[in-house]
Amino acid sequence: MIRSCLGIGVVVLLLITIVGCGLVKSVGKNPEGEALARLDTLSNYKNGGFENLAERSDTTVKRNKLLLLLHNRSKITRPSHGLPWVKTDLKTLTAPAPIVVWFGHSSLLIKTGQGNVLIDPIFSNHAGPVPGLMTAFQGTTNYHAKDMPPIDVLIISHDHYDHMDYRTLKRLKDHIKTAVVPMGVGSDLIYWGFDPKKIIELNWNQSVTLPGGLQVTATPAQHRSNRTYAKANKTLWASYVIQTDHYRFFYGGDSGYGPLFKQIGQQYGPFDLAFLECGQYSPNWPWAHLWMGQAAQAAIDLQARLLQPIHWAKFEAADHPWNEPVKELLPAAEKLGVQVSIPRIGEPYTLGNPPKKTVWWNFK
Repeated sequence: MIRSCLGIGVVVLLLITIVGCGLVKSVGKNPEGEALARLDTLSNYKNGGFENLAERSDTTVKRNKLLLLLHNRSKITRPSHGLPWVKTDLKTLTAPAPIVVWFGHSSLLIKTGQGNVLIDPIFSNHAGPVPGLMTAFQGTTNYHAKDMPPIDVLIISHDHYDHMDYRTLKRLKDHIKTAVVPMGVGSDLIYWGFDPKKIIELNWNQSVTLPGGLQVTATPAQHRSNRTYAKANKTLWASYVIQTDHYRFFYGGDSGYGPLFKQIGQQYGPFDLAFLECGQYSPNWPWAHLWMGQAAQAAIDLQARLLQPIHWAKFEAADHPWNEPVKELLPAAEKLGVQVSIPRIGEPYTLGNPPKKTVWWNFK
């Protein structure tokens, strides 16, 4: 998410655009040739790029706010010490119901009876095309690709650096049976050495049922894509419905609030557990992320029985206190009657058990 990683100044933004010329492998590769021709046939691909469902008046990021933001940064955008975490043997972890393990930010492992699902993994100590652009918080880098069990399906929500990490995916590549990605994102994976036969690209509201019976459906999100500023929205962004046995999950990826959540809830809900972002909001990108307590309302719209906040507690990608998202979410959820589970990094949660409610984030 170059646009949000952001808050790093005009000079760095220019650097990122320059490396997009192909000097850095992690920048990836936009669809070309037949892959691009397929996109041209899609109803949500217009004028050389994908478009969101909703009309909006503030689609253009106001770059002039960026420098002002840098001069008025909160003093606690990064935690003062390491975040608490739990060491779990992911390869031997079993339970009668699906188990969820969160690795900070938006990275998740869901272990089910029909296969292991890994979502938006980033096990590097930074998010960006080159090291040092946006470094991870202390305590959030204790899990690595080698700790993962065999992955039946890798799910990628969109091509921003904090969701699709080149270094992580290179290490995981040979241990992934299938990769499910939004339209166009497969070009990046092929460029990085993935077998094209193992990649399934989905447009919004398309589904795939994997050999073990697990079903994955790509659903709309309100966001954007780009790994450089030169060419935006050449690949699609998505949320996902994940069905395994009689359980149903929703993974929101990155998305601003809008009617899409209610539409998804009506079409695919109710959900046993919804993973919704609650951090990295900013006036620089007001429409592209959920603001503070909006995740609670989105959970209501989705008909979710339980909400787990994601997209926080690993990177300093916006100008707000690092723990503000959760502090603002909880009272909003209580007011709406939404159950919230907030496990520590690496702490397994078994679906059906009481939500994780230990307050581990209450420090500067």
